[in-house]
Amino acid sequence: MLCTSYYVPAPAMASPPFPRHCFDRYDHNKDLRRWRIRTTAATSAYPLFSNQIQLTKDSSSRHKFYQENLKTARDMFTREISFHSKDKDISLAKALLYVAAEDEAFMAFNRGMDARSCLNERINVSYPSDDTKEWDSVEQMPLGGKTISEWMSELDAIAKEVEAELVSRDIGCHLVEVLEAVNLVLFELRGFKRSPVLVDSKHSYLHSVLSSGCGSAILLSIIYIEVCRRLGLTIVGSRVGEDFLIWPQTGYPEELFKVTSGHSLFAIVNGRCVEDPRSMASDLTGTSLLGLEIATNHDIIGIALANLIRFHWKRASRSNYGLMLTSPLRHVHNADEKPNKIDKSNVPLLRPQDLWLAIMASERLLILQPHNWALRRDHGMMLYYNREYGKAVQELSICMAFAPEEEAEILEPFVEKLHLMRLESSWKSLGHAGPLKVP
Repeated sequence: MLCTSYYVPAPAMASPPFPRHCFDRYDHNKDLRRWRIRTTAATSAYPLFSNQIQLTKDSSSRHKFYQENLKTARDMFTREISFHSKDKDISLAKALLYVAAEDEAFMAFNRGMDARSCLNERINVSYPSDDTKEWDSVEQMPLGGKTISEWMSELDAIAKEVEAELVSRDIGCHLVEVLEAVNLVLFELRGFKRSPVLVDSKHSYLHSVLSSGCGSAILLSIIYIEVCRRLGLTIVGSRVGEDFLIWPQTGYPEELFKVTSGHSLFAIVNGRCVEDPRSMASDLTGTSLLGLEIATNHDIIGIALANLIRFHWKRASRSNYGLMLTSPLRHVHNADEKPNKIDKSNVPLLRPQDLWLAIMASERLLILQPHNWALRRDHGMMLYYNREYGKAVQELSICMAFAPEEEAEILEPFVEKLHLMRLESSWKSLGHAGPLKVP
């Protein structure tokens, strides 16, 4: 039984705020109804106390709920990219919707934590309503007002619009005509457009791009691929310089470069980069297109995740202009540069939520590319910026085993100093004062 003592100001003692029976000790032999009346009266008179009880329950239940859904979303992402025997059977859309679900669950939990902090500080804010009862699985989780299956159905609807456009024209299924219909529906009727500079997170998540019609080039390419797959048309892609280009799998690529109405089909599908003389894509022809290395679905998902890492890192380090993930490595490696040591005091402060989102995207990308030493180095450096020194040492030590010799030599002194920082943190956490000294 919860026993709580209340402080009541002296003037109020003459007129007790509650009837005496509200404070009677609960007796198991008495009617349960009396206990409920007493509890209701006490908590309603002290709303902050009532809120604190509810917050304690909500904090525990919400934390467990979101933790479970974070893990489930990650497991479903891993299953989608790992359990198909053929790469072509991987659903790009479903994998990226699981990415969005995991990130949304993380941000939703953070919003709840922020609101609870404000209530603890007695700041007048509205506490987010507990809508978790409305969905009990990642598949039912609302992303921008729709579930994952409903966003998949949105892609089906776009494909049906293309089919309707072909029927209305009373034409066959020639490759060029199908592409023209897809372009009409996506870029004219639905108004999809590429965002040249990513300044908003909604341009980096598939469901947000489907909702707003504006997004990164890679996500619009993925939408194009998914719509055409539903029409029985295989779209392939390849990275060319800084751009990712897509085109239909065909033995006659010259058709894609024929200019009609001022633009070629290849340019309409891939945007302005194809016609920009500064871009490597502007030099492509039907012949050179056949020589490009075709990206797998794993590769395409990896490009989308890499974009997420860059976006969230840029936001996390906004107050530290020009900060690079590898900046601390160069300072430690160069003995002539002062200071050439690292400690907790000179670790830059970054936006914690965006840093965590970058780390989460990096974790997913490492599932796809576990032997990518540069990726693992960057992941370890993000853990360092997040002050998770033990995990950073582990990741960077693994990285050194895969990295070229010259890169391992740069990493080695940093990892040694980082290991000492980890030991010092453990030393101080045990209650010891002063620096750790080695006899």
